[in-house]
Amino acid sequence: MRCLIVFLVLSGLANAQSAVQAGPQVASQPRGERHEFVMRDFHTESGVTLPVARVVYGAYGHLNADKSNVVLLPSHYMANFHGYEWLIGPGKALDPNELFLVTSELFGNGSSSSPSNTPEPFHGPRFPVMTIRDNVEAVHRLLTEELGIRHLKAVIGFSMGAQQAFQWAVLYPDFADRVVATSGTAKTWPHGVVRLEGQISALTADPAFHGGDYQTPPVKGLEAFGMVWAGWLYSQEWWRKELWRPGSPPGTTFEQVMNRFKTRFSADANDYILQARTWQRHDVGNTPGFGGDVEKALRSIKVPFLYMPSETDLYFPLGDAKYEAGFMSTVTFLPIPSLWGHTAGAASNPTDAKFLNDRIARFLRGESVQ
Repeated sequence: MRCLIVFLVLSGLANAQSAVQAGPQVASQPRGERHEFVMRDFHTESGVTLPVARVVYGAYGHLNADKSNVVLLPSHYMANFHGYEWLIGPGKALDPNELFLVTSELFGNGSSSSPSNTPEPFHGPRFPVMTIRDNVEAVHRLLTEELGIRHLKAVIGFSMGAQQAFQWAVLYPDFADRVVATSGTAKTWPHGVVRLEGQISALTADPAFHGGDYQTPPVKGLEAFGMVWAGWLYSQEWWRKELWRPGSPPGTTFEQVMNRFKTRFSADANDYILQARTWQRHDVGNTPGFGGDVEKALRSIKVPFLYMPSETDLYFPLGDAKYEAGFMSTVTFLPIPSLWGHTAGAASNPTDAKFLNDRIARFLRGESVQ
């Protein structure tokens, strides 16, 4: 079962998180309520205006009278709104008995406005590339227009959610009391762009892809996409120590593990590509007013910021995170000591789940996390 969970981390971390958290699943584990926010004539950074744009979001807990108990958890690659349940519940960092938690879904995940669910002239490969700022602007409208929320206790994000957390800190510097970013950076640096381009190229090389106007899923391309993805998700030592083995069915082979990566990407190919393009283009330095200067943008952050890269992340390397932290005056820099690569930032194993919940809870209380 652990192998299946490991793979689900790849395709969204949507439901896998609650299965790998520390300790047994609690029967009364809170489940978020699904909602949808609809915007008319949404203007994107690319210059395209979507006549209708939808953001799906989850809500946990109850909003208090003065709306002062809100935490935003923006989602990550292809995830749905359940992707942070490793952090939610009594005894964890975020207790929905005390907090109101909003978990937003990125454009392109197949539920919020995406290539796969938007009619022409923006269907499939004609859907505009959305930026992290597009996503943040949409969620800002969701919070202020739909829910009447003008301030947050915190923004907490993993991976592409961490990219959004950085963008919130730069674009809306007074909107949250605290920000947490795990396994994600303020900019997708060139090596990350190359990695993502390799994964996209593996998918689009399938003749069945047909420029994005496929009639049936490009199965071979999706398999190649999965295998390229697998090579970057975990650390080299994770593979050498066969950390996929504990909890796997008896007799599971390395070849079976690889095959699971190859065969479990089953969402819409254009959706996968759209979110990868969003990932590639992320750069807080391109926020209006900063002229493309990421260092200036990072220096502008004034909110207390807990920056938690994974020590073995190949997506968002520790060196990139250290470089960015050097320009942040309010940062607490705390790498996650894990062999689980990128997935460490989303509690993909019990040890990392405990580390994250403990440190994030302390940070939200204003305590030292060291």
